Amino acid sequence: MGARRKGREIAVQILYQADVAGVPLTEAFSTYEGYFSPSPRALEFAKELVNGVAEKQEEIDALIEKFSKHWKLSRMSAIDRNILRLATYELLYRPDIPPKVSINEAVELAKAFGSEESAAFVNGILDAIYREVVLKNEPRSAEA
Repeated sequence: MGARRKGREIAVQILYQADVAGVPLTEAFSTYEGYFSPSPRALEFAKELVNGVAEKQEEIDALIEKFSKHWKLSRMSAIDRNILRLATYELLYRPDIPPKVSINEAVELAKAFGSEESAAFVNGILDAIYREVVLKNEPRSAEA
């Protein structure tokens, strides 16, 4: 498994622990590192993602709720909610990561950690955010 994929996995687990147990992110990272020995590259990438999500969480949550028709964030499963937060952060604030990669990785995380319906749910919301927010905010080329 590549460092970035593992980093995303770690990030989702940290975000989940902080969300469900209400622990500070630093404590969640310490607990994770105490039980597992992640590669430094994966851990560093996870920290970048988690800190980014934490910094932009209010905006990210509002966007997820806007595009998750009839689903309040509080009604979503904690794992789906945190996978969506992570991928939305990547879509909006990580131009170094292609949007298709962020969406695909989120769907894979949903398959691995979520319920039977998680992958389709996550894919649908992220696809809507991509089409309605990311694509509409990309600079147009001269030919367009």
